[in-house]
Amino acid sequence: MSDGQVGEDRGNDRTAGSEAVAIVGLGASGLAAARLALVRGGGSVYVSDLKTDAQTDARAADLRELGARVELGAHDVARIAQAGVVVVSPGIPPDAPVLRQLRSRDVRWISEPEYACRFYQGSLIAVTGTNGKTTTAALAAHLLEAAEISAALGGNVGVGLAPAASELALMHPPPQWYVLEMSSFQLADTQRMAPDIGVVTTLAPDHLDRYPDVEHYYRDKARLFQNARPRDHWVLNGEVDAVRALPGDAPGTRCLFAHDPGQVEEALPSAFVREGMLTLRWPADAGQEPTEERLAASARLRVLGRHNVLNALAAALTARVAGASPQAISDGLESFQPLPHRMQPVLDRAGVLWVDDSKATNVDAARSAVESLDRSLVVILGGRDKGEDFRPLARALRSRARLAILYGEAGGRLERELTDELGPDLPVVRVHSGFDAAVERAASEARAGDVVLLSPACSSFDLFSDYRERGRRFAELAGRGP
Repeated sequence: MSDGQVGEDRGNDRTAGSEAVAIVGLGASGLAAARLALVRGGGSVYVSDLKTDAQTDARAADLRELGARVELGAHDVARIAQAGVVVVSPGIPPDAPVLRQLRSRDVRWISEPEYACRFYQGSLIAVTGTNGKTTTAALAAHLLEAAEISAALGGNVGVGLAPAASELALMHPPPQWYVLEMSSFQLADTQRMAPDIGVVTTLAPDHLDRYPDVEHYYRDKARLFQNARPRDHWVLNGEVDAVRALPGDAPGTRCLFAHDPGQVEEALPSAFVREGMLTLRWPADAGQEPTEERLAASARLRVLGRHNVLNALAAALTARVAGASPQAISDGLESFQPLPHRMQPVLDRAGVLWVDDSKATNVDAARSAVESLDRSLVVILGGRDKGEDFRPLARALRSRARLAILYGEAGGRLERELTDELGPDLPVVRVHSGFDAAVERAASEARAGDVVLLSPACSSFDLFSDYRERGRRFAELAGRGP
């Protein structure tokens, strides 16, 4: 595939500009979709959300100034049903009353990335999977930029690392490649989206609080392939049978990655580790003798853990298919590092990975961080109380964490609300003597295989000047050991 090749038949709908658009949900993705509709859509825009909190009200005020009609505290189902395009935020569960009512009227809706893609003017990489999506998507975009191929990262990246998909549609000039992280919830509500390169990092049971069983969860992931074309490429984890099986008989070229070259030897192209080097087997064209392209030593990657080697292989293979040279990929692999204080690995010692997510200064950010990690967690929460309801953290902690350690001004309310929700399901320990004591307690409790995650859900201003100072102190204390 040539650099910047523009995908065809992705669902770019220039006629949609005159249609009325209704957006259900005013979170980050709903806000971005509304702004896109107002700037590029050309028709009327109606937005609704049941929430009436200060943050939602502020977003509503901004959209009203731009010309949207916004309703908080209720959904006007009749008005939504009359819209030409209905966009539903991924946080709204499929059994929500508003969706049941729309379904009874035979109204179909789409996700925010699906809406955004209708305005894209470059090629599309879509990354999904149970774990590893964020690192793989961010690294793929980084590798393309290292090859001087313009790329824009967005979608379900979370924790403030990248914008919603709709924000990318407003970029000028447009990038050659859009790189979107896609959750199963977002994929569930796609109709015409057709990525030029689709990536599946891992598959494992997840979100069973929303899905009746794992088969339904996998079925939404498989919607990545619903509009597959022969020219498309699918970058798949060769170590996971469920991933290899996910595309079914969809057309396109399977590109496999795995640590062991024996697990992907039948695939062209493919990526693996040989003698400690990340390696590509190339080219993809049938009838040509493949060659091995050695990229970078796994020991030189700045991201930590075996799972991140797999993520690097996936990103390298994706970038190569998109037109990046082996040398540019090698350089990019060695230069990529997580953004400071945003899910940043700071130490991996004695089987314990320490992750600094000090920038997670609200409940939603902390919840996203907890849900993004696939190892047993010791989570540090606390700081200055911003008045948010902490109970939404409970479900994420129950499914991922082994222990929650609470500190700071918000420690008391955190303890009450989490204990009320979790009961005996998760040990909750409140430390009264400050941040240092909380980190030291985490060090003493952590065991091989754990992640010690600082994702406070609160501001830092009770003890620190800002989240950066808090994150630096966390890293310093982690380096001292238990």
